[in-house]
Amino acid sequence: MEPETAKLLAAGLAIGLGAIGPGVGIGILAMGALQAIGRNPEAANQVQTNMFIAIAFAEAIAIYALVVALILLFVV
Repeated sequence: MEPETAKLLAAGLAIGLGAIGPGVGIGILAMGALQAIGRNPEAANQVQTNMFIAIAFAEAIAIYALVVALILLFVV
């Protein structure tokens, strides 16, 4: 295998596998928030605030995977 091919494959796997977890996590998080709002509409503001904070933390993991993929592409 050529080194350039290995580098591209590693970068693709880094972002591909690194985005699966946050994607699933955000989906589960949104499902739980929508169920909570459906059961208790008065708490919608508090649930939405906490949901957005949790989404930001989950999305940070995908951004770290993107940074690793970019480092593999352009630095290594």
